[in-house]
Amino acid sequence: MQDNAMSKWLSPLMAFCVSFIIIATLAPVTGIQIERQLDFWLLWLGTMLILALPVCYLEIALAKRSKTTAVQALSTLTRDADASPKWRLVGWLAVVFIPFLAGGMLSAASQYVGNFAVNGATTYSVILAVLAVVAFALSLLPRQVLILITAVGVLAALVLANVMGTTLPAWQITTLEFSEWGNATVLALVASGLGLGLYWQSSIAAVKQQEIATKTVFPIWIAQLLAVVAFAFFAAKAQVPALALALSLVTGAALLIQMAREQLQQRQLAVVVQWLITLIAVFVWAAHVMVPVFNIALLIWGLMICLIYAIFAGWIMKISHLRKSMNFSNEAFYNIWRIAVRIVLPLSIILALVAVIGQLF
Repeated sequence: MQDNAMSKWLSPLMAFCVSFIIIATLAPVTGIQIERQLDFWLLWLGTMLILALPVCYLEIALAKRSKTTAVQALSTLTRDADASPKWRLVGWLAVVFIPFLAGGMLSAASQYVGNFAVNGATTYSVILAVLAVVAFALSLLPRQVLILITAVGVLAALVLANVMGTTLPAWQITTLEFSEWGNATVLALVASGLGLGLYWQSSIAAVKQQEIATKTVFPIWIAQLLAVVAFAFFAAKAQVPALALALSLVTGAALLIQMAREQLQQRQLAVVVQWLITLIAVFVWAAHVMVPVFNIALLIWGLMICLIYAIFAGWIMKISHLRKSMNFSNEAFYNIWRIAVRIVLPLSIILALVAVIGQLF
């Protein structure tokens, strides 16, 4: 009962913090902080409904079905679906992506620290290496402590950004472009931490007790939505809120590193291999010249994971398995979700991939 009660507040709080700091990491990559385009933000909120919500249901349904973390669960899920073991690759793509994303967050934190807190002679690579060492050390703390520290950092950054009088540009309405669909999809899925099994992993205790998936899904999704709204009124232009955000980015990275290592541990990999995978995925970001390439890789890699999960859950798994896991009160809700996962999600992600890749040329 204690684990269940803890999951009820831990997963939504984690969802808010993780979503906010990943948005802060990816926002400069997508360029959404250059102008406050009301039409784009409305598009983003729309994708949170039609894309992020179905994926959130997907994660929790798979958690209810497997009752274990993603990498470990896919062995059972593919056998239940009489599917090729090749589908298990998505779990490995996600578990390696998690520390790689943590490295991206540390990269963003390094830039904030470099801009506001240290002498210009200190190089980006040195700052990132120091922050990475701190993140790995913090990853040994209990998860509840990491989430609370991250939450304090996020809330401090939000409050201080407003108290210190950061002026935001006025909202404006512009013509929507095709590239903005790609950015909105990235921010709704990748920036929400969906497809990585994080909420799957943090909600296992709760889903073992709850028969209806919605009771777990909605608090997480609402928390993600609140993170989007909060970011609309945030800018880290002053030193203090920027450093508060940098603190939350470091502790958030520590949280992701811990969760990735936990999944690898459940696959019974050697401790040395667990640390080696996470260390390499994080420290590759120390190569400053490669950061633009890594940023694009974050967008494409994250979208590909969501695409594979959507195809696996929508087309490969047996209908009865996920229907029973979600336990909707009305069959129509399940049919709507299934259409979203089978058709809307894959097509939307493919269009987003085309848009993201198109921006490179």
